[in-house]
Amino acid sequence: MFDIEAELKKLPHRPGVYIMRNASDEIIYVGKAISLKNRVTQYFRKTNKTQRILNMVSLIDHFEYIVTDNEAEALILECNLIKENRPKFNVLLKDDKTYPYIRIGMKEEYPSIFITRKIKNDGAKYFGPYANPGAAREMLNFIKDKFQIRQCKNFKFNDRPCLNYHIKRCLAPCMRYVSKEEYMVLINQIIMLLEGKTSKILKELELQMNEASNNLEYEKAASIRDRMNSIERISAKQKVSNISENNIDVIGVYKNELSVCIEIFFVRGSKMIDREHYFFDELKDMEIPEILSGFIKQYYMEKIEFPNRIMIQDEIEDKEVIEEYLTKLAKRKVEIKAPQKGEKLRFVEMAQNNAKITLENKSKDKFEILNELKEVLNLEKLPHKIESFDISNISGTYIVAGMCVAQDGIIKRNMSRRFKIKTVLGQDDPKCTQEVVTRRLKHSIENPKGGFGTLPDLILADGGITQIKAIKRALNAYNLENQIPVYGMVKDDKHSTRALVDVNRKEYEISDNLFFFITNLQNEVHNTAIEYHRKLREKGMTKSELDEIDGIGKAKREALLKEFGTIEKIKNANIDDLTKVRGINRDLAKKIKENIENLTDLHKNGKI
Repeated sequence: MFDIEAELKKLPHRPGVYIMRNASDEIIYVGKAISLKNRVTQYFRKTNKTQRILNMVSLIDHFEYIVTDNEAEALILECNLIKENRPKFNVLLKDDKTYPYIRIGMKEEYPSIFITRKIKNDGAKYFGPYANPGAAREMLNFIKDKFQIRQCKNFKFNDRPCLNYHIKRCLAPCMRYVSKEEYMVLINQIIMLLEGKTSKILKELELQMNEASNNLEYEKAASIRDRMNSIERISAKQKVSNISENNIDVIGVYKNELSVCIEIFFVRGSKMIDREHYFFDELKDMEIPEILSGFIKQYYMEKIEFPNRIMIQDEIEDKEVIEEYLTKLAKRKVEIKAPQKGEKLRFVEMAQNNAKITLENKSKDKFEILNELKEVLNLEKLPHKIESFDISNISGTYIVAGMCVAQDGIIKRNMSRRFKIKTVLGQDDPKCTQEVVTRRLKHSIENPKGGFGTLPDLILADGGITQIKAIKRALNAYNLENQIPVYGMVKDDKHSTRALVDVNRKEYEISDNLFFFITNLQNEVHNTAIEYHRKLREKGMTKSELDEIDGIGKAKREALLKEFGTIEKIKNANIDDLTKVRGINRDLAKKIKENIENLTDLHKNGKI
């Protein structure tokens, strides 16, 4: 048995990585430390801890650690372990989507430009990532339209130019209408544009325009002038005022009691070229410096393009070692700064304010629902976790229950549970509800580390007074009747939710938004129960009615179902049809016909 106190005494005063595991040996947290002994011991001492850390510590069954030579090595190992194991209590980037880049094939005779989501070590230049794919497409279309580079991915010399040449979308390098040298001038200008060096491009284009004009090439000069005007417009569109930095990422964080939003601004050449945001519902109890540290390590771990500087709103504890890590990845100096004044501070505040607006817009509906429930029902706290239960059966057969969970206003299907009724015979929905809720409570009380998680803040019964009383009896068995409020979701004559009701038959009117939420919850729990009932019924019909006939085993049952599809079609088949199935002779076919109708009737009556 793992003795935590004894193992804490063995920890060395060395840098390294510690790995926290639960009773199922699952990794729930990975961290690094300058001193393993000091850091790990802190988790198990009575110091001020956030609720998140308290929750994590309550789940720790044992831990292990890996000693490294220095903190930088520990950081790299920590990042790799987090990526590999995705521990529950670490900052995790759940969005694994790959972002588009603009690729320029520099090794090609006439380089192509297109959008890709795969980065290869192929000598090409990649620009991005573009968090908004539409922005990448807009930039690529602008480049193709204004610079007239080739459109085709598979380049070859042709006998005649394609349509793009005739509509002035390509200079037709495939016909050698443009020299390689002239084409590369355009490519270099495009690179400067993508790097944000628009002033340099404009100076170069102005020289070309004047030269063309002096040579009486007025059409060419006009084309260059139009290109300059377009570049100035797109530059003005991207410009961020009063930002002198030319290659920075700015990260702003905002959190409320429901979630955390991280907003990133990408600034290149004093222009904000893109932005992105992430949501982390599970980090709302974590301090902002800790959120920033975890996010930066994970976000930049597999990047191929790095900013010169990362601007953040708060100093982070392991800034120096993360800088060292990013500098090693980027192969040049990367700094992390928390500005205290001036234009840089204002820009960080702008990112933070945008994170706030983004989160508030996302959380508005959820918070309003929870807050309305709290006010309408006069609850002591916001009902972050709501559970609902429903019973399903037909004439008392295959009795099952469904449980549905709404976490912070969102229905979580992965937290739904299904139950077979074990102690109730016949059709008695209140007793079935009492059994199911009792079993559900038992899971969290006796095994808080299990899959049911924490107890709910509110239970909504799919029904009226009898269902509420049944749930309260289950709560009373664990002395929870005064801790977890219970209300019923009552329906009108058209089977639609019309109100919430308490055990004293008092009804609570609800708004349209709350009506919509409760209806979805009611439909979800009803569907969960119905689908489970249907599955068991079909399984029982399929298995019992054939397997209970002497001479029918698994292979013959599957052969019959493959041939006919359903029990009903087998029942309606004649002797000759049955004998066509491999392994079914005439005597067995007669036995199937003699027995299957009787067995079907027994199933319908609930006798088998």
